[in-house]
Amino acid sequence: MEENCTPQEICDKYHAIHKEVYNWFNISFDEFGRTSTPQHTEVCQDIFKKLMENNWLSENTIQQFYCDNCKRFLADRLVEGTCPFPNCNYDSARGDQCEKCCEMLNSTELKDPRCKVCRKTPQIRDTNHLFLELPLLKDKLEEYINAMSVAGSWSQNAIQATHAWLTGGLKPRCITRDLKWGVPVPHEKFKDKVFYVWFDAPIGYISITSCYTPDWEKWWKNPENVELYQFMGKDNVPFHTVMFPSTLLGTGESWTLMKSISVTEYLNYEAGKFSKSKGTGVFGNDAKGTNIPPEVWRYYLLTNRPEVSDTLFTWTDLQAKLNTELLNNLGNFINRVLSFIVKPPGQGYGSIIPDAQGAESHLLTKTLAEKVGNYVEQYVEAMEKVKLKQALKIGMSISGEGNAYLQESQFWKLYKQDQASCSVVMRTSVGLVYLLASLLEPFMPSFSLKVLKQLNLPPDSTLSLSDEAGDLEKARKPWEVLPDGHKIGTPEPLFKEMKDEDVAFFQMKFSGRQADRAE
Repeated sequence: MEENCTPQEICDKYHAIHKEVYNWFNISFDEFGRTSTPQHTEVCQDIFKKLMENNWLSENTIQQFYCDNCKRFLADRLVEGTCPFPNCNYDSARGDQCEKCCEMLNSTELKDPRCKVCRKTPQIRDTNHLFLELPLLKDKLEEYINAMSVAGSWSQNAIQATHAWLTGGLKPRCITRDLKWGVPVPHEKFKDKVFYVWFDAPIGYISITSCYTPDWEKWWKNPENVELYQFMGKDNVPFHTVMFPSTLLGTGESWTLMKSISVTEYLNYEAGKFSKSKGTGVFGNDAKGTNIPPEVWRYYLLTNRPEVSDTLFTWTDLQAKLNTELLNNLGNFINRVLSFIVKPPGQGYGSIIPDAQGAESHLLTKTLAEKVGNYVEQYVEAMEKVKLKQALKIGMSISGEGNAYLQESQFWKLYKQDQASCSVVMRTSVGLVYLLASLLEPFMPSFSLKVLKQLNLPPDSTLSLSDEAGDLEKARKPWEVLPDGHKIGTPEPLFKEMKDEDVAFFQMKFSGRQADRAE
């Protein structure tokens, strides 16, 4: 309504926008799907029918807002008002949740409610709906939560949000709405209604897989062999740890339930709140226009990932991390190593990686290798536990060790005074460059591609670091990671400095609402 488009047109528009943004950020999908597909309707309705057959649904009359001016019942997010919780009183709470205190709401609980479209005060009307009987599923749900929260090392904020729902007492949850757009309810009495978005949206994970492959049940009905990991903001936790598993458990079928969940707190923007709905801050579709490369955005957002508490996005902090950590640490190390190797014989190695005879007895190199081996072990452990921020920090620590190794070795002097030792240092260092490309690939894939190109290696040749592949042991001997005699490519700067005037420009440009920005 606000954009004067049909729901289908809105879906098509934002599906395309999001796909373009994800592509630019180097975020890849086997299937970038949506819930407005026939497959989704089929899967969703099938799950609903099984819940009906197993008597996990009930009927009840509820009160819902109706806008006389817009002539329609209002979806939860089309109602705004003041949060009813006394310690909050946020005046722009949504009808399903307050984004300030994160409490789940029913829209009729809001004080001073208003229609988000026309700003008029809506009226309350009685309407019949279907409910998922969460209290009856409590034992099954708690058994699942108690087991998986431990086995999957759920983040503490996920556990807290889940137990807040449980200790508050589970209540029947309405799963239908008086709307025209959505998945139709396959029930004669409720055929003019659609499913509530938080009933059918998580089922989208399943239906999108069914769009990708007809063998989708090998993934979604195979809990013995498939592990499901999920990532989200803290306000979506109860829908994925309570509602979604309860829905699947209620079918009585052997579904692959979520094992691990990694939850973030809020990322705030400069002096205020980072809000997509209000247009405050810099967003994914703005990033490309800044000419800041995607690997820089990815690095900054991951190092600033609010895993334990809220974090703050500031342009000065982005500048500091880019200039200090990426440019002066990581980029400087790689460029120093490769630039020296490509120097002509007599000054360097003519682009050929030298041998490293005696590396295992070279004291400085042995010390470095021990540190790197420990770091790689810690990195793998952090990744296994979905500690992304920690893993990235560990990877960058190896770059710092590499810089210190170069400085302490004084390779520029060794080249003239001790060729054998210099060869050990340079082959070890170029091995670290390759190792860094592998470790940082999940975080900055475009950076890793650039490094591999400069190493004259295929784009898919990073180490797997899996025990099965044996690459983890290779990382303990960085001088053996790349063979001597290999000819590297042409080194180029990997990062560009962000200047103070750039920061001032971005602060000004993104200080207002997204819709009001000048190109």
